[in-house]
Amino acid sequence: MHILRFLRLTMILLTLAFAANASSDELKFRLDDLDGKPIALEKQTTPHLSVICFIGTECPLAKLYAGRLGKLAKQFPSVDFIAVSSNQQDSMDDLRNFRKRYKVAIPIVKDAGNAVADQFKAERTPEVFLVDENLQILYRGRIDDQYQPGIAKADPTREDLMIAITERLANNTVSVSATEVDGCLIGRIKNSENKSAVNFSNQISRILQNHCMECHRQGELAPMELSSFEEVVGWSDMILEVIDEGRMPPWHADPAHGHFINERRMSSAEKQMIRDWVAAGAPEGNPADLPKAKNYGVASEWRLPRQPDRIIDMSKDALEVPALGVMDYHYFVADPGFKKDTWVTAAEIIPGDRGVVHHSICFVRPPDGADMSTAGWLAAYVPGQKPPTYDPRQGRLILAGSKLIFQQHYTTNGRATEDITRIGLVFGDEALIDRQLLTIIAMEQDFVIDANEANAIVPGKFKWLPKVGEFLGISPHMHFRGKSFTLNAEFSPSDTSIERDATLLSVPDYDFNWQHIYEFKEPIPLQAIDSLQFEVTFDNSSANPANPNPNQSVMWGDQTDEEMAVAFAFVSIPRNPQARKGGLIRGPKLAPDTPKLVGQIQEFVDDYFNKHDADKDGVVSRAETPSVIRENGFRSLDLDRNGELSKEEIQKLASRHFKKKRSGN
Repeated sequence: MHILRFLRLTMILLTLAFAANASSDELKFRLDDLDGKPIALEKQTTPHLSVICFIGTECPLAKLYAGRLGKLAKQFPSVDFIAVSSNQQDSMDDLRNFRKRYKVAIPIVKDAGNAVADQFKAERTPEVFLVDENLQILYRGRIDDQYQPGIAKADPTREDLMIAITERLANNTVSVSATEVDGCLIGRIKNSENKSAVNFSNQISRILQNHCMECHRQGELAPMELSSFEEVVGWSDMILEVIDEGRMPPWHADPAHGHFINERRMSSAEKQMIRDWVAAGAPEGNPADLPKAKNYGVASEWRLPRQPDRIIDMSKDALEVPALGVMDYHYFVADPGFKKDTWVTAAEIIPGDRGVVHHSICFVRPPDGADMSTAGWLAAYVPGQKPPTYDPRQGRLILAGSKLIFQQHYTTNGRATEDITRIGLVFGDEALIDRQLLTIIAMEQDFVIDANEANAIVPGKFKWLPKVGEFLGISPHMHFRGKSFTLNAEFSPSDTSIERDATLLSVPDYDFNWQHIYEFKEPIPLQAIDSLQFEVTFDNSSANPANPNPNQSVMWGDQTDEEMAVAFAFVSIPRNPQARKGGLIRGPKLAPDTPKLVGQIQEFVDDYFNKHDADKDGVVSRAETPSVIRENGFRSLDLDRNGELSKEEIQKLASRHFKKKRSGN
């Protein structure tokens, strides 16, 4: 268990012991609900149970669990349920809107001055307390284990509150009396130091403006706005926690390797200012010292050099996004209607509902038989990530008849909605363009991650790179079991112009929730690179809280309960035929087959066809392969280019894989 989680749980148990010994009168309260009706928690003369849940209108987990409290209240009609808001930043209007938007079916009371939160020693939202008729705390902690920050299981594995209620109604002792709560710290009222050298208006507002408000503003995916003191002061403790734990700002590259244009890093001095400000009680300072409002592109919905020349929707019909649950990746094919080859110098993706689109990637799929070097990544949307730097002299070539593939990842937020994501394209002047942008994809598909394996290593390499041009950036891609990613280069002995770090990127703590493009500050000449290799590590153990099922072996697949080992390299090459010729990266000569190897190869082929040959006709058509292979890697598998995969083709690929594995490559 992580040391911070252990300390939190220890504090919960100590607080529970304190509360159990406290006078029951200390826990009683009487407050009006949102409709003016008095709601009381008091001692009862007969057996009775009450559930007190502390909520926050902008806490992501409180939103997800709001509806579940109503269902539990319906399931246990003899139990009283009361929602308490102790956040100083939650107004009565905020609470009424929260009730309406998330269909809260239990009474909500406002705990002005956080007196009730102090009585219960409550720390987070949504934290629940089960008390009996004597106001003795029987259970304190989470509602269940389905949701954590950035993690959503398909179903809970333990419904803690429901179990505690059921056990007590059956006159049994509650088996688990305390659990750790993952959620937002309650925004208590603070006593601030007016003489503090650090305050919101002068320093903190500028730090938040530069590092946080790109996402934490109205209409964006982030859960709360950080534009005003009245809002920020209630979040001050939570802001400090996520910064100290390295969760925010979201950036996962090891600073020891590489420098990146788009890196999101807060300086040590800025972090210390936030610590000092919180320690001083989060003083406001003089509002006259506030910085001017920053333009994040609100004046125009597009952050492009000009209005797009063409806008393409991912689909004609909106995708319905439910209020709760886990959604698999969705893929949409859109026809941009290009009748001639077209150069695109800038592109941006805008979600229909930013509150649920976690990320969107748009790929180009050239028509069958066309130059496949034009396939690949066109643009991506990740919260807070700006479009790549615009340069009218370089662009992506989209061939006539190409289709666009939208890969959509949605996260539910407690409210049902719908989405039509779209992409805006800026066309380039062919006469000005002297460099072509390409996406080179490397993927390793032949792996099996054993059940409960905490450190499964999968190596891979780029099999082709252009001979000339520039290496601009890299984007790794795994799913929930992804643990780390490293990209290493072997440089040409003739490249003596500069001393280079062989490790171009290290991501020691990969997070599926953040699909970063790591753009190099200084592009690397492709002619200096002899080869590029990557290494992916997966954690399929129960210690990985995002793991869908540690008891299941995992292979390559589209959906998030399967895995991928993929790296997207972004390069720029001169517009001439010679530059398009690449260098194949060749491995060592492979040893001949052995009877054991032949058996392994045949077993792999049989498994592959059992999994993918849906119509059992003896071949795997393009439509039967996973979407990511269908749109990006099918051509590399289809050796005879006939649009389907035969057993002989899969056998050749499997043979090479197992021989490489046997030789240690």
